[in-house]
Amino acid sequence: MADEKRDYYEVLGVDKSVSEDDLKKAYRKAAKKYHPDLNPGDATAEKNFKEVNEAYEVLSDSEKRARYDQFGHAGVDPNFGAGGGGYGGGFTGDFGDLGDIFSSFFGGGFGGGGRRSNPNAPRRGNDTAAAVNLSFEEAAKGCKKTVKVTKIENCKECSGTGAEKGTSPKTCPVCHGSGQVSATQRTPFGVMQTQKVCDHCHGSGKIIDKPCHTCAGKGRIRHTVDQTVDIPAGIDDGQVINLRGGGDAGANGGPAGDLRINVNVRPHPIFERDGYDVYCEIPITFTQAALGAEITVPTLDGKVKFQIHEGTQPGDEFKLRGKGIQRLHYSGKGDQYVKITVEVPKELTKVQKDKLKEFDAATDEGNYKKRKSFMDKVKDFFNE
Repeated sequence: MADEKRDYYEVLGVDKSVSEDDLKKAYRKAAKKYHPDLNPGDATAEKNFKEVNEAYEVLSDSEKRARYDQFGHAGVDPNFGAGGGGYGGGFTGDFGDLGDIFSSFFGGGFGGGGRRSNPNAPRRGNDTAAAVNLSFEEAAKGCKKTVKVTKIENCKECSGTGAEKGTSPKTCPVCHGSGQVSATQRTPFGVMQTQKVCDHCHGSGKIIDKPCHTCAGKGRIRHTVDQTVDIPAGIDDGQVINLRGGGDAGANGGPAGDLRINVNVRPHPIFERDGYDVYCEIPITFTQAALGAEITVPTLDGKVKFQIHEGTQPGDEFKLRGKGIQRLHYSGKGDQYVKITVEVPKELTKVQKDKLKEFDAATDEGNYKKRKSFMDKVKDFFNE
């Protein structure tokens, strides 16, 4: 039941004034926290993950969010508003009467009164949302993933009609399928003829004598399915994959909505990404830096050998062309940039210290050009 659901804002840990950017950040944080891949076998985490996706599906859609803010869960229930007519199916009671009065003057727009579209016309399904967690390598090279998606589908038992198998809905004999009936309203301006929701069919235009036992006559059911997703090479953290037709089923033969899959990429212990380029730091010894050496460099395509030159300085950077990340939907790759850090040894023995002192004494000042330049600037500054 709708009133058993938690408040969607509470689920995502935000208030009603939250911006779109902050809403997305809160969703991604919660999705990562409860994702089944990170909580294998945890039924509570799986339940929370579904709840988080359902909340974001509604609040990330401005139209659904407005309905939810005004009417709560009933406003976004697929069967709210007169037999699946969606929001705008019309109010009932005092509010419905008032809506009809306003509609007669201003051409509709108050509570769905006035002229209404055909309740049996095809309607597109709502878009849905899910999340996928990827490793750095999976995002760089592409892969297939299976994500759990909660969406609304047509009931297979009744093929979406809402009627028990072997039977079919009948056109409402009162409104003749329009979902509306004429009504006389007594207003401060006199007696007026208006339109109101048909009480006999509740605005659906149809009567179901024997409702389907599986969907209770609604024609549609919400459930969770496993969706296989092709992750394109080069996708980045925070991007969205759109699967056309992967969302909620449409009504009355209308097309399904889309499925928006939010991509979360886990950090890598070695690499960092900037666009399609990859960066990493490699520590080398003082001896390697001074004399030059062949070092092993990790890349996304495996290990490669690289010859560093004599006198390599801390912070020196070199580029491995084409060793970056595949460009999304295009040919070619970015580059890999390797930054050198020189590690100074600690806890030297007396013999090692004596050797270094001998080395320092035998080294000409001209070998330390940066140091000499700096000291010359210091002398000029103090007029020495």
